[in-house]
Amino acid sequence: MLYKAQPCWLFVSFGEMLYRKVIMLLALLCCQAFVQAQAPVTLSLQEVLNGLSAPVALTHAGDGSNRLFVVEQVGNVRVIRNGKMKPYPFLELTSKIAPISPYYSEMGLLGLAFHPKFKQNGKFYVYYSAPKANRESDHQGVLAEYEVSPFDPDMADFTTQRILLTVDQPASNHNGGALAFGPDGYLYLGLGDGGGAGDRFGLTGNGQNLNTLLGKILRIDVDSKQPYAIPDDNPFARGGGRPEIWAYGLRNPWRFSFAPDGRLFCADVGQNKYEEVNLIERGGNYGWRLMEGPACYNPEKNCEQGKNLIRPIYHYLHSSSKVSVVGGYVYRGKGISALRGQFVFADWKGSVMAIQQQGQRWEMSPLRFRTGDGYGYINSLGEDEQGNLYLLTQTQMGPKNRTGALYKIVP
Repeated sequence: MLYKAQPCWLFVSFGEMLYRKVIMLLALLCCQAFVQAQAPVTLSLQEVLNGLSAPVALTHAGDGSNRLFVVEQVGNVRVIRNGKMKPYPFLELTSKIAPISPYYSEMGLLGLAFHPKFKQNGKFYVYYSAPKANRESDHQGVLAEYEVSPFDPDMADFTTQRILLTVDQPASNHNGGALAFGPDGYLYLGLGDGGGAGDRFGLTGNGQNLNTLLGKILRIDVDSKQPYAIPDDNPFARGGGRPEIWAYGLRNPWRFSFAPDGRLFCADVGQNKYEEVNLIERGGNYGWRLMEGPACYNPEKNCEQGKNLIRPIYHYLHSSSKVSVVGGYVYRGKGISALRGQFVFADWKGSVMAIQQQGQRWEMSPLRFRTGDGYGYINSLGEDEQGNLYLLTQTQMGPKNRTGALYKIVP
């Protein structure tokens, strides 16, 4: 990541040559040094389809069918088979979604994950925003299980819904919603801090409150009992906090994924200054709202409390072109050797980046596309069964227009 050097000023009465030497020396000593990013990687984008309504997630079933499943924020899961989208949704939940603004909203259908044994049991899981259940909340987050239709593999059986978990949401934003099964077979769910700004819930916010699920990564066992079981090795399985919690101190985890080696990468959207990428560990505290990125969020009150928190492996400052991080995947495909083993992620305003570990540091390479950047906003990244990566974009803001598109990242 490239930091702009800050100017240093010195007024002297020496000759011009001596003056220049002094200025150069002081610049080296007192100005912030440039931290060079890696050279850009140039690739291309191949449009798979367009006309989508706010695509926010893409995944596969892991069943060998090579189908792609695209989540539309308005409440649909679409199936793409052999490059063509089915005319009917795999799952339609529009009637269950809380009312959302056509201009901008963070609510809707937000997450999708297929059971590791989907080929045998036909089960999959979604996370969505439902109407509020009480006056104190803005809406309710719902984690639900469904099964595929026994008559059509490209359609879910709507009648099989089983609600596993509901979470009252105090505001309309910061909902998280990412879902993924880990290599351990357990289901992980990311939840934001409850919304608003600054996590102004209680003395230290929801992110630090172990008695709420908000601002956390959850880990549950969906197979052992109903609605779910708590894995024995969850950090608070025996007390000290909600037993579902795997990690905490997050503001709005917008997409996470497991690398081939089992590491869990999570992008956490910042407040006003920093965006960050984290490696999630069991019981880890990632700082919010004590910290934003690598810095104290509220120094006069809690800077000292933040000393032992887990810092992000990578962060960047807000700018005119970067304002909201979008999580991605460690590339495991075969087509782009330059990306092998790197974590590829994006910013909502259109930048795509890759980071890799070099000793104790993580270094960033910006990705450039020969096809340009006319795709607009990046809502999410996706991955197919072969490890190829995709961008989910839209050219107009709002969940209800049909300017969404799906692009495959190719050499």
